[in-house]
Amino acid sequence: MLRDAIGLGLAVGFYGVAFGAASDAAGLDLWQTITLSLLMFTGASQFALVGVLGAGGGALAAVGSALLLGTRNTVYGVRLVPLLQPRGIRRLALAHWVIDETTAMSLVAPDRRLARLAFLATGTTIYLMWNAMTVVGALGAAALGGAAQAALDAVVPAAFLALLWPRLRSPFPEAAVQRRVALGGAVVALALTPFVPPGVQVIAAVVAVALAGRPRPRKEVAA
Repeated sequence: MLRDAIGLGLAVGFYGVAFGAASDAAGLDLWQTITLSLLMFTGASQFALVGVLGAGGGALAAVGSALLLGTRNTVYGVRLVPLLQPRGIRRLALAHWVIDETTAMSLVAPDRRLARLAFLATGTTIYLMWNAMTVVGALGAAALGGAAQAALDAVVPAAFLALLWPRLRSPFPEAAVQRRVALGGAVVALALTPFVPPGVQVIAAVVAVALAGRPRPRKEVAA
């Protein structure tokens, strides 16, 4: 479990290079980029924020998009509290590391002790690697030429597609709802893009969640 947690942390942490590069392309300076990774520390929200800013959107639209994507971490926290049982100031500290990967590693652990170990090992590794690689990505992007800088415009959409694709290919019934949400959100965003400021269409696309319906319950397989 410890080896898997550290391995996952290293793999995900290297992804911070893409964020550092995307942030630089969006016009943020090095210290702004570092601050985002240190204090926000949730990849999807960070990419959403710099993506909107890079497209010319305002600060409110960028923050709104980031907050919208970050709401899932609240659900993760509710699920992890009875498992990790944090107390006092430690509760606030651990909340900062409630992300997709730490939640997944904790929930697949066979017992509470290993769940805590998996959470801490994954969180520590990703946090250190993500922040270090953010600096590498931002500094590396600053040294690139104009053509390479232009190519960085593809980083954010490619990053979101990489996060989304495994969920869309899942064979479970809830994946059908996720596909409807993804398709509906894309349609809403594309339809609004010519008429609204950058970032607003991302926030408006949340209506696809309400329109997608509920997942069907899994059928029990007879023994």
